[in-house]
Amino acid sequence: MNFIFISPHFPHTYWQFCRRLKQNGVQVLGIADAPYDTLTEELKDSLTEYYRVESLENYDEVYRAAAFFAFRYGRIDWIESNNEYWLEQDARLRTDFNVTTGIRNDQIRSIKEKSEMKKYYLKGGIPTARQIRAAEGFDALRDFTRLTGYPIIAKPDVGVGASGTYKIEDDSQLQSFFETVTDYRNYVVEEFITGEICSYDAIINAEGSPLFESMTVWPPSIMDIVNLKLDLSYYVAKETPENLRELGRRTVKAFGVCNRFIHLEFFRLDSDREGLGSKGDFVALEVNMRPAGGYTPDMINYAHSTDVYKIWADMVAFGESRTQQGEQQYCAFASRRDIYHYTHTHDDVLSRYGDRMVMCERMPELFSAAMGQQMYTVRLQSIEEVNDFVQFVHEKRQ
Repeated sequence: MNFIFISPHFPHTYWQFCRRLKQNGVQVLGIADAPYDTLTEELKDSLTEYYRVESLENYDEVYRAAAFFAFRYGRIDWIESNNEYWLEQDARLRTDFNVTTGIRNDQIRSIKEKSEMKKYYLKGGIPTARQIRAAEGFDALRDFTRLTGYPIIAKPDVGVGASGTYKIEDDSQLQSFFETVTDYRNYVVEEFITGEICSYDAIINAEGSPLFESMTVWPPSIMDIVNLKLDLSYYVAKETPENLRELGRRTVKAFGVCNRFIHLEFFRLDSDREGLGSKGDFVALEVNMRPAGGYTPDMINYAHSTDVYKIWADMVAFGESRTQQGEQQYCAFASRRDIYHYTHTHDDVLSRYGDRMVMCERMPELFSAAMGQQMYTVRLQSIEEVNDFVQFVHEKRQ
């Protein structure tokens, strides 16, 4: 089996996908713009061959690299990056090389554009926030707020995370949005829903059935964490609630997902909301057809005593999972920012949680705006222990 892995060096943990593929007998062919000498030894050892292009943004270059691999090794069976940024390019390559194991050009809009996602949620009978395109203009959006109330959230139709997102509180802020956001026609606007953000993280086989399922609980607003420089914490749950599992599977069917590691985001309502559900119900936010970002795949491993990199590689090579799970625990992440003074020192945290610490390191500068500079990740037995851990790490001096 020939597998082209696009940008296997980033995020830096993705060498593990390549390693597990190799262990399953797959030829892993890497394409990226990083010099070969800068790749980690683990990644070099996991690749059958590496082709460096000057820029991954240059489709012609990447196409030629894939064509070279096809000439040298024969038919390409898979093309994948597991990266949101390259989803469209991955789909274009699969279409051009007739690779049928993943998303192609005719499917990409439904997973990249938030406006298109809504159609599939409706098709699957999945509750989701009401939405309108900003291109309909000020009057239409003001009428929309008469139905939903303020605040509302404006965000790019195509975008990742909190980048370019606006929380609009009243008519004057709505008018200001239209006056200051030059590309507002590329935005969608949704009613504001409060509650935890919970993700359905799963590995889906060729038949659209899950080989593995997990839930991660996130803070309500990454936008506030970035803009207000708040401390970040989140956790992978010990168990996946049945109502989230059922809704996640319905979403997978509605979008026709197969052969993917996915990260579907839902609100867990903190109060009853007419037309959407009762407190504790899940409401669809958006789909992400790639693994959760950062260190979350590793946290999932620690929570479920398993190896999701291997489960994914099993799906690719065998169409099934040949990887077991062990003890089920919570895995919690809490980070600090260098600008604050905390009650408990770094040594205090290590002393109290050292025997349960699975990761402890400085965050890469690329992630520091959202995730802080120093992270701690631990395995714990109860949600009460998770809350105590977060409070201990984040408590600040008065």
